[in-house]
Amino acid sequence: MRSGQTNPVVRTVHGAVRGRYEHGVAVFRGIPYAAPPFGPNRFRPPVPPEPWDGVRDAGSFGPTAPKPPYSEAFARYLSDPAIPGDDCLNLNVWTPEPGPGARLPVLVWLHGGALTRGSSAVPVYDGHTFARDGVVCVSINYRLGVEGYGLFPDAPANAGLRDQIAALRWVRDSITAFGGDPDRVTVAGQSAGAISTGALLAAPGARGLFRRAVLQSGAPEAADRDKVRRMVRRMASRLKIPATAEAFAAADRDQLLRVQAEVGRFSSPVLGGPGFGLVVDGDVLPRDPLEALVDGDAAPGVDLMMGWTRDEYRLWLVPGGLVERVDRLGAVALAGARARCHCGNEVVRGYRALRPGAGAAETVGQLVTDHLLRIPMHRLADARPASAHVYEFAWPSNLPDLGACHALELGFVFDSGDGPDARRLAGEGAPQELADAMHGAWVRFVESGDPGWAPWDATHPVRVFGDGDPHTVHGPLDAEYDLWKADVSEPRTPRGTRPRRLVRR
Repeated sequence: MRSGQTNPVVRTVHGAVRGRYEHGVAVFRGIPYAAPPFGPNRFRPPVPPEPWDGVRDAGSFGPTAPKPPYSEAFARYLSDPAIPGDDCLNLNVWTPEPGPGARLPVLVWLHGGALTRGSSAVPVYDGHTFARDGVVCVSINYRLGVEGYGLFPDAPANAGLRDQIAALRWVRDSITAFGGDPDRVTVAGQSAGAISTGALLAAPGARGLFRRAVLQSGAPEAADRDKVRRMVRRMASRLKIPATAEAFAAADRDQLLRVQAEVGRFSSPVLGGPGFGLVVDGDVLPRDPLEALVDGDAAPGVDLMMGWTRDEYRLWLVPGGLVERVDRLGAVALAGARARCHCGNEVVRGYRALRPGAGAAETVGQLVTDHLLRIPMHRLADARPASAHVYEFAWPSNLPDLGACHALELGFVFDSGDGPDARRLAGEGAPQELADAMHGAWVRFVESGDPGWAPWDATHPVRVFGDGDPHTVHGPLDAEYDLWKADVSEPRTPRGTRPRRLVRR
């Protein structure tokens, strides 16, 4: 608490909340932006919370959405607090200056976790550093897994995305009282949070609710509806219930989570098994988000910053010893990657030629990473030059074999690398100067739309963080991109196979 000051009180559209002063900024945690998504609200679009009288305490993180824990192999690297309670549609605010006169830029953070795990309570997402540097930081919880992304005949799709839109409407209506400017909102996310950000860019219901967007290691995409249905049907088969929202709502919640984890164990980015994802539903998400953005009719005037880590795939393969297993499989693994990425032999051969010393695991990992992340982002930047800034994170973890893996950049973006949560991935001794550079770039983008390097143009500039001093390189992905373009342009004459799209959905 600041010397001589009482705990801050702010009035939201639903009632007053009391926060705390911590590290020189005001923090409000666990503020409900929608009613608990259970009982009559189960598998339904979010509805406003009941207003409250008096002052509601906002000193602690609110309940997290129901989710299974990470496996032991992944829990070594990723923390995921679970806080019980039904009131899980809540958010947190860090602000340097609560009060309507400040009109500061706002960052809204969407957590990652494959749409099945994660929450705003993950320590690496602590927003005090953004508030310290003049940005009001908001982080939200949203429904996950079957609760948020199950596909049923008797319930609307994309409940988790609808939650995110409801949270952005809360920001529009309430953030001024916390010192924020509702006309200067940036939505940012990593992994599933970035995929969600891409969907929000294309969602008509989110238009006008934010001005800028950051996509970290996640490209706009829509999941195949049949793939999501298979996940729900397999769960229903194990539970011995119909594959309907009504039947799932009557099932034991803990049992749902156990079965979800069992059925989804092959849904990793590399394996590509049945899983949950955002789907085109003709309503909240009327088109594939990438296609809508590439066509240019979605999110007009929204500034973009997007990028990847150099070795994304290592977080997917290193836990559990999958690198060694994939290397042993060799040509079989490469054939599986070709099927996973819907590409021809030309692309696989091209990747092996570009990396002549690489083993099967590295080739597979880079191929899948490019298919899911880098190639779609390249397409998106090509379609929106002058308004897109692209980066690559290249600093290798101090822990064995992780390299510059998926999620490693988070501790640097949030300048939280000195905490135990960030050290799970980075190890000891992460460079503070890299955190200063990345966090500073994110703050500048939220403030002005200019992170400090040139926007995308015909030379394809990419800002590299963590490989020496921050610097810009040109066209680092062009060789791979050309392979995918050539794969599209050449018809599959053997066995009558059709030409593939560059990014198939």
